[in-house]
Amino acid sequence: MRPLSGPVIACLLGSALLFAACDRESRDASQDAVSGQPSLEGTETMGRVVIDYRGTAAPDLAFTSEAGQEIRLSDFEGRPLLVNLWATWCAPCIREMPTLDALAERREGSLKVLTVSQDFQGSAVVAPFFAENSFRHLEPWLDEDNAMLSALESDSLPITILYDEDGAELFRVYGGMDWSGERAETLISGAIGD
Repeated sequence: MRPLSGPVIACLLGSALLFAACDRESRDASQDAVSGQPSLEGTETMGRVVIDYRGTAAPDLAFTSEAGQEIRLSDFEGRPLLVNLWATWCAPCIREMPTLDALAERREGSLKVLTVSQDFQGSAVVAPFFAENSFRHLEPWLDEDNAMLSALESDSLPITILYDEDGAELFRVYGGMDWSGERAETLISGAIGD
């Protein structure tokens, strides 16, 4: 049997870490060890909200459409942007996708919602998922190299980041969330001031 190369091992370990992090259970509400303030460690309807990166510029990385059109987060400057990194194999990711679609519909014109797949297989798995679920307001963006996940210094999915109209981070949510609910609406409205 041929030994595995270093890059193959790193890819397999990275996939295992993402998979393990994706399905881990949320903890109960507790205090943030750094600030001493209560943190929203959440449940399936409210992921862990973090403001540690507030003011950080959106990463200047390219991702693509199914057709191969390249785009960057900076292309959306001028209005608030909610970026969700997800994968087809991630159960909490799949559960929150319909609520992201509902949010995109409700906030159309005032907030752009982007869902960027971290699936290594890209369109081969994302296109059927989108076709099966008939999302009306989400587009199947792809980041097959997981460059955005690395740039955001995260090792788990889903992760969702809200950027202001200038591309500065307002908050991020680790874990699944009901984006169609009142808690999400309060969180978003409070952050973008509407």
